[in-house]
Amino acid sequence: MKDILKGAYDLHIHSAPDVLPRKMDDFEMAERAMAAGMKGFALKSHYFCTSERAELVRKAYPELDVIGTITLNNSVGGINPSAVEMAARSGAKLIWFPTCDGKYEREHVFKDTKNKKLPYWASIVIEMDEEGIKSLPITILDENRELTEETQKVLDIAARYKMIIATSHLSHEEAFKLVEEANKKGIDRIVITHADFPTTFYTVEEQKRLVEMGAVIEHTYTTWKTNKVEFGVVVNQIREIGPKNVILGTDLGQVTAKYPDEGLLEFAELLLENGFTREELRLMLVENSARLLE
Repeated sequence: MKDILKGAYDLHIHSAPDVLPRKMDDFEMAERAMAAGMKGFALKSHYFCTSERAELVRKAYPELDVIGTITLNNSVGGINPSAVEMAARSGAKLIWFPTCDGKYEREHVFKDTKNKKLPYWASIVIEMDEEGIKSLPITILDENRELTEETQKVLDIAARYKMIIATSHLSHEEAFKLVEEANKKGIDRIVITHADFPTTFYTVEEQKRLVEMGAVIEHTYTTWKTNKVEFGVVVNQIREIGPKNVILGTDLGQVTAKYPDEGLLEFAELLLENGFTREELRLMLVENSARLLE
């Protein structure tokens, strides 16, 4: 069954070195990907551009397609065209819009915090605030609820370098406006990040609208594995949207969780058990991600 991962990509992996504790570093992940028969993976950090790391791993493992990314949180200046331009010039292929520093995500996480377990990144925000280092929430919309000038410039860079853009933890209003504008600019590499995640949950109807606008829907292992959504919902959404419009990833790297290759294999096996064919799995694991990276 492990051969199901032959040629597979995981475009959503959190490895070390990082500010947050991680289960494996980039090189261990590369070794595991090689052993699993995977073609490649993307290095995601909430805080730093990973293009330089990706280049070093590719040098050590030239058979692998290791992808550098940038996440537009405060540590890179938020919606910062200069940081995105430099990331692109250094080989990054994927732009994540704000995650933990997004205004929408912050409002959700820090609402009614009494007796609530906060994610690890939230403790960093609190500690920095106590030290007098303000980490302000980020939105891609201006006072008129339109995309900011900086966001427009980031999209222009993405179009010029043929980069993937991912919606991350944006609100629905932000995400739809971003995808619509990206579509107008000719960007055809758009990912709706973990579409069934609680803070960003998209209905099937909303996902179909986004697909019509040129987006691909991402489903990740950790969302259902940590009981944020029932696996049956994942199955239903993929069937409704169609495997040709879906990519599978893991969002793994947490110390207490499985390795990404293990999680991706478990995800694939469960989908096979739920009636998806090997050909459909190949679309979601191999072909759709490869197309985004062309």
